[in-house]
Formats: sequence, structure tokens, C-alpha cells
Amino acid sequence: MLEGFDLPPIKAKVDTGARSSALHATKVKTFQRDGVIWVSFVVHPKQRSVADSRTLVVPVHEFRKIRSSSGHETERPVILTPVVIGASRWMLELTLANRDAMGFRMLLGRQALKKRFRIDPGCSYLQGPPQSVKHSDP
Repeated sequence: MLEGFDLPPIKAKVDTGARSSALHATKVKTFQRDGVIWVSFVVHPKQRSVADSRTLVVPVHEFRKIRSSSGHETERPVILTPVVIGASRWMLELTLANRDAMGFRMLLGRQALKKRFRIDPGCSYLQGPPQSVKHSDP
């Protein structure tokens, strides 16, 4: 679950062959605000559905060159966001990419998983269904 975006949980593929994590994003546009680079984009959290689509606007953490499995290299904006999987919560770097042709709206690469999880390639959904996260007011 990505915190702070008012999105339903997003089904993610764990990919230890990928270094970076990626989020499906369309209509990606960068702009400057008060000397900071921001990005606006549309997220479709559910596969083959635009029912829960949201337009998000967040600061860009950095730009990163990403090489696809076919060898094609592109420069993508990277955002930082809190992510919750099971009982674990941490800041995740997500590149923004159009993943329409992919089976999952989100990809968790090995940098996101490193020293947090052990991967069992023969199993699915070991963390169980997503839990809602309760926030307390300061």
C-alpha cells in the first residue's frame, strides 16, 4: 500500500532481476514550483480498469536512467513515498513508467526488498491481504 495518496492497495510483482521499483503512470509531466522540480501523473491502481484513477502531484526525488530487459534505456522521474507491506513500512523510491503492457501496475525491485524480505518464488501473497493503516493525529 502506498501511503498518503488515497489509493486502494496496488498489486505488485516482486522482481529480483530488476534493480529499481516502478509504478504505472500515464500523462507524466514535470514542472518547476519554487525552484523544485515536481511531477504530475495519473495512476490506475487496478489492472485493466480506470475506475479508481487518481492524478497525483509530488516532488521529484531525482531522474534516473533505466534500462529495460530489451536493452532500451530511458530517463525516468523518481519519487519517494512511504510503502506498507504486511507489518513493514519504509520509504520507497519509485520510477514512473507506463506499464500498460505489463501484468502488474507496480514492480518491486531488489533494492526495495534488500534486507527486508526473503523471497520464495514458489509462493504468492505470503503477506496476506492488505491491511488498512491507521494514522494518529499529532
